[in-house]
Amino acid sequence: MSATGTAGSAPSMRPSTGHVVVIGAGIAGLAAAHRLLERGARVTVLEADRRLGGKLRPGQLEGVRVDLGAESMLARRPEAVALAREVGLADRLQPPATATASIWTRGALRPMPKGHVMGVPGSASALAGVLSEEGLARIERDADLPPTEIGDDVAVGEYVAQRLGREVVDRLVEPLLGGVYAGDAYRLSMRSAVPQLFQAARAHPSLTEAVRDIQAKAEANRQTGPVFMGLEGGVGTLPLAVAGSVTARGGEILTATPATELRRTADGGWRVTAGDRVLHADAVIVAVPAPAAAGLLSAECPAAAAELRAVEYASMALVTLAYRRGEVSLPDGSGFLVPPVDGRTIKASTFASQKWGWIAAENPDVVVVRTSVGRYGETEILQRDDAHLVEVSRRDLKAATGLEAMPLRTEVTRWTDGLPQYPVGHHARVARVRDHVAKLPGLAVCGAPYDGVGIPACVASAYAAVDQIGGDLRAVRELTAHPVQSLHGGAGE
Repeated sequence: MSATGTAGSAPSMRPSTGHVVVIGAGIAGLAAAHRLLERGARVTVLEADRRLGGKLRPGQLEGVRVDLGAESMLARRPEAVALAREVGLADRLQPPATATASIWTRGALRPMPKGHVMGVPGSASALAGVLSEEGLARIERDADLPPTEIGDDVAVGEYVAQRLGREVVDRLVEPLLGGVYAGDAYRLSMRSAVPQLFQAARAHPSLTEAVRDIQAKAEANRQTGPVFMGLEGGVGTLPLAVAGSVTARGGEILTATPATELRRTADGGWRVTAGDRVLHADAVIVAVPAPAAAGLLSAECPAAAAELRAVEYASMALVTLAYRRGEVSLPDGSGFLVPPVDGRTIKASTFASQKWGWIAAENPDVVVVRTSVGRYGETEILQRDDAHLVEVSRRDLKAATGLEAMPLRTEVTRWTDGLPQYPVGHHARVARVRDHVAKLPGLAVCGAPYDGVGIPACVASAYAAVDQIGGDLRAVRELTAHPVQSLHGGAGE
């Protein structure tokens, strides 16, 4: 059965009466467990790590709670913010104190341009100050070029460079996409990574015209409220709150319990082996990274496993630094992005104490700054020790902002193979995976490898998986056809 076809062979169980095993306790797995319990299922969550939350991780420096992973969530999609409210965090939701960011390029911190879609402008004037005169002139030629064939998919960087010149990609599109995926814009799928732009570009002869159409529609349907949202104490506290709600409702969460085998049973259910434990379930939701999902699916769904083994990942590290406030004077704004073409080591920095009001309030005497290091294909820098990553971060911060102070404390968090890559054709791979999985009643997959790497995308993917094991494929079909755009949430994210 195709993931874009009819419901076909619906599972024999109903999630409201059956036992569902969720494999993975990142935000996708926990959101799935939470939704299942709302529908009356009995739920067991298996997590290989001793820690819950996946790429969402809370920490503390100098008495200040900080995020050591993702730090904000798109608020224009409802799933993540709604989940936070459902688990009792409504009074802790906070928008950024400032949304003004910069880009460190051509030797200076420059205001982040406005009037673009993921770095792609509707007119040359939108990028004045960031691009050279030659780069701005190249954008103007877009209207005179013949239409470019896009086909079923195209690399963002290659298409934009063909229409507007490489400088647009290298100075703005690349750092913006790198902030989301730690990826290479010249490999990333426009259909999966920037679906809104992909659809508009197919409908217009010029790229700038497509961007202006997106902007006009956005203006006509202007949404109020913040674009992004954080949580007092850090978004790393969200999975902990969801887990608390899961256990309060009777769900079981087992940490340090990796699932090692997944097999069908004669009665149409599932047997899940996790160490010396064997669980019998009516349905299973696999909410782990692609390599782990491939291992679990290899026996019963080898075609899906083969597709998942082909998903590549990028690694990165976050360096969090706490300074004595009296020794620090930072530029205004939330931080800055760094284009790879400028040859710097860090790819972004967040002035966390300026971006999040609750950080400044928790310890007014401390200033927290984050940097991120590592892009797709960059492995050498991440093999260096923590002290080296702190040193190069301090060196780049000094060059960008003049910050010379010695930090009171630092924390390096490594996310090895942390971000799935969405190359050209990713959407087709996801459709094939779901096509194969859908042939097995009571089985679904969800999480960052499929429909978007942001928190709302992972939650939406989880809810679609819950629907799928109940026989309703409408949400899965919608996500497969229209991935959730993971817009960049400001410098450093």
